[in-house]
Amino acid sequence: MAHKKKGNKNKPLNKKQLTPKVAEIFTREPSKGFNYKQIAKALDIRNDDSRKLINTVMYEMKEAGFLKELYTGKFQYHSKGAYVTGKVDLTSWGSAYIISDDVLEDIFVSKENLKSALHGDKVKVYVHARRKRKKAEGEVVEILERSRETFVGTIEKVFNYAFLSPDSKNMPYDIFIPASELGKAKNGDRVIVKITEWTGRAKNPVGEIVENLGRAGDNNAEMHAILAEFQLPHKFPVEVDRDAEKISSEINEAEIKKRKDYRAISTFTIDPEDAKDFDDALSLQKLKNGNWEVGVHIADVTHYIDMKSLVEEEAIARATSVYLVDRVVPMLPERLSNYICSLRPDEEKLCYSAVFEITDKAQVVDQWFGRTVIKSDKRFTYQEAQSILDSGAGVFHEELKLLNEMAKTIRMERFNRGAISFDRIEVKFKLDDDGKPLGVFFKEHGDTNRLIEEFMLLANRKVAEKIGKVQNANSAKTFVYRIHDKPDPEKLMNFANFIQRFGYFINPGGGTTTSQAINSVLDQVEGKSEQNLIETLAVRAMAKAKYSCNNIGHYGLAFDHYTHFTSPIRRYPDMMVHRLLTAYLEGENSKDINLFDKWCQHSSEMEHRAALAERASIKYKQVEFMQDKLGQVFEGIISGITDWGIYVELDENKVEGMIPMRELDDDFYVFDESEYCLTGHNNGRKFLLGDRIKVEIVSANLVKKQIDFKVFNEI
Repeated sequence: MAHKKKGNKNKPLNKKQLTPKVAEIFTREPSKGFNYKQIAKALDIRNDDSRKLINTVMYEMKEAGFLKELYTGKFQYHSKGAYVTGKVDLTSWGSAYIISDDVLEDIFVSKENLKSALHGDKVKVYVHARRKRKKAEGEVVEILERSRETFVGTIEKVFNYAFLSPDSKNMPYDIFIPASELGKAKNGDRVIVKITEWTGRAKNPVGEIVENLGRAGDNNAEMHAILAEFQLPHKFPVEVDRDAEKISSEINEAEIKKRKDYRAISTFTIDPEDAKDFDDALSLQKLKNGNWEVGVHIADVTHYIDMKSLVEEEAIARATSVYLVDRVVPMLPERLSNYICSLRPDEEKLCYSAVFEITDKAQVVDQWFGRTVIKSDKRFTYQEAQSILDSGAGVFHEELKLLNEMAKTIRMERFNRGAISFDRIEVKFKLDDDGKPLGVFFKEHGDTNRLIEEFMLLANRKVAEKIGKVQNANSAKTFVYRIHDKPDPEKLMNFANFIQRFGYFINPGGGTTTSQAINSVLDQVEGKSEQNLIETLAVRAMAKAKYSCNNIGHYGLAFDHYTHFTSPIRRYPDMMVHRLLTAYLEGENSKDINLFDKWCQHSSEMEHRAALAERASIKYKQVEFMQDKLGQVFEGIISGITDWGIYVELDENKVEGMIPMRELDDDFYVFDESEYCLTGHNNGRKFLLGDRIKVEIVSANLVKKQIDFKVFNEI
């Protein structure tokens, strides 16, 4: 059992913390005016820095239209009317908060006032007069846009009807399925259901089964259910596959004559062992002036796909390939991704290439971008290429050695500029033919992984600079960038404070010095028990990378200009980049920024969904792997602390589970959110983030994808 410990009111606050507190005072008493001293008194803030910051916050709220200035330094709530629009953030107990750009404070809506609105829905809300209420409250008056119509879950039959028990934690209602809509579905089947009716004050929505995925526990059914949960497809529509079948794979002489011919130059691919879509290749040749020409050859996907085709529409909708534990769900039909566009060995292929003239010291002195034709001489796996580098002998040994030396120099220069090295531990599973996990192993990143990475980064950066690096900002053309903002100062400070427990230090200033200090910490933790925890927390302290036409640079890579050019088989933004680059190389005018920005936002959202699905598939296999290990004891590290339990990551296999608060029955525990700590009220026992701990496996619930532990106390 636990309760939260409150923080110190005199502790300095930042703008992010102050804004909702200030907003609450103004909306609670909308007719009154306040200056910064009165607000500070109302909030019991005595810290001088925080008091001064209140004034800054109020002027920013004025700019946002939330406040109006009565006279210098005196402000009043500026009501925009009783109705606002926003998105529903549903809680597990059925009530919700409405997140809206119209107001600074989230609006609470009780379960009774939601009017069948669900998580993520766009709604119109009537906001009640505040008076003395502690929080803004309202009621949904109209559902403007549903975030989803279908839900995945398990069928539970009762006599001649059934309910769908949804997988989503954000869906607190079972969906009623009439007998007429059950079809051949059996109790325990995994299905996708579409809501068809939810009117009046009906307790549950009514739905129909749109697809039966199979029996619960069947690997295919469960992987398809994970995809459906994140609204990702598991197969192509028949008409899209039919459209792809019409695309010719033949390369005629007329097309070859339009391109630079690299078929006679040493070229090879390096990919994971299980890869089927080879979308990048490297070529190398010595130039007469003593320099080297390195070609980064990328599958010319846009040559084959008409922008008005069904294949194009599907690629836009999917935006990315999805990589689950046991499969790839491709963005493009297999005829394109694994056959026509894939740079398979000993086959002539059309490419879009970035070709660099590089000195022995790995300095780029010239570059060229354009369409080519290549013929890959060899398909390497990362392991095969690494063994050739390690042994000093084998096919293309000299080429691999030279490229590796160049890559190391380029990598070192990148780190010197402030790039951050995130070589995170990747959990992989050894699966049997039915998808059952037989073992866990960790994917290693060797020199060949980093070799490919550096040349792909080089191509991406140089393409972005080619279009985006202009002297006059007004002459900049619409382009797709991969951007990464600076870390949030508060998150960075929390990370810096936490790692001090392990004897690591960074200066959370947010500049080059900070990134170099983070690299130093990541180097120091390599191979240690706290490595995965600290790497995970470092990633969480960072902003999320995304696609945008508004270039702000890439903090993590320390690039002023960066894009995605090198994987058009599996990423739609790369297809956009290929088309934009072609247009601008041919002298065309700048393209519609609104259209491309819309595609950027969609691609970022689909990338996020794909990442969530990948993590869910890993979690499912981890739970499945631990099912026969109940009662066994493992050592681990505390990876998270909340007021509902302690998360622990096991050393042996990186499986994460939770010690529920109910298992801590030896005392009443107090949760200190600021210190990531649980402390026993009577015995003083502490559980700290990063502590070593022994746990016993209590349960492994596949439906919830959840593993429960209890503390193992040695006698």
